[in-house]
Amino acid sequence: MIQVMLSIILFLMSYNRHKIRFSICCIIMLFTHFTSENTPLNVGCMSIECYIAVCLPLRHSRICTIKKTLILIGLIWVTSTSSVLPDLFVTLATQPLDFIHHSRVCHKTYIFPSPILTKKSTIIHSVFLVIVWFTIFYTYFRILFTARAASKDSKKARNTIILHGFQVLLCMTIYVRPQLVDVGHRWFLLSYFDSLFVNYIIMHVLPRSLSPIIYGVRDETFRKYLKKYMLCKCSFTKNKR
Repeated sequence: MIQVMLSIILFLMSYNRHKIRFSICCIIMLFTHFTSENTPLNVGCMSIECYIAVCLPLRHSRICTIKKTLILIGLIWVTSTSSVLPDLFVTLATQPLDFIHHSRVCHKTYIFPSPILTKKSTIIHSVFLVIVWFTIFYTYFRILFTARAASKDSKKARNTIILHGFQVLLCMTIYVRPQLVDVGHRWFLLSYFDSLFVNYIIMHVLPRSLSPIIYGVRDETFRKYLKKYMLCKCSFTKNKR
C-alpha cells in the first residue's frame, strides 16, 4: 500500500511536470524504490513458504515461526535499502550544490541522472529477478511432483506459485518500459501520456493488486465471510427500500 500510494503521487507529479524541491522528491523517490525492490523478494519468499507447507509439512510449524518471519522481513528491507541508498550517496558526491537546491521534475532520471546508476540498477534488478525466477521454478516443480499424490492443498499451492510467476512477470515489464510505451503509441494509437498511464497500471498497480487476490479472495474462509456480509448488506438495502 505504501508503494502504490507513493507511486501514484510520483506519477501524478511527473505526469503534470510539476517541480518540487530535491529533498522532498528524494524522500518520496527512495521510499518508492525501497518498496518496489521488496516486491519480487516478497514473492520469492512466499513461494518458499508454499513449498515448505506442501513438501515439508511436518517441519512447517518449526521453520515458519513468527520470529523467523519478522527476521526475514527485516532482511528483505535491508537488502532493498542497500540496493537503493547508493544512488543518493553517488548523486550527493558527484552533483554540484546548485543541483540539490533547485526544484525539478520528480522523476528518477532527473533526481539520479548519472548513467552509472542506471547500469547499476539494471544489474541489481537482473540479479534479483534471476534469483526469484529460479526460486519460483524450483518450488513450482517440487510442488508439482508432490501434487501427483492428488492432495487438494498441493494443487492450491501449485496454483499460488503460478500466480506468483505471473506477478513477477508483470514486475519485469518495467525493464522494457520504453519499448512498451512505444508499442502503445504506435499500435494502439495512444498519446504519449496515455501510453504512460497504461504502462503505469500494468507495471506498478496490477502486480500489487494480485496479492489480495492470491491470499484473500482465493481463501475459502475469507470468501465465505465476504459473501455472507455482502449478502447481508444487499438484503438490508432491499428491506430498507
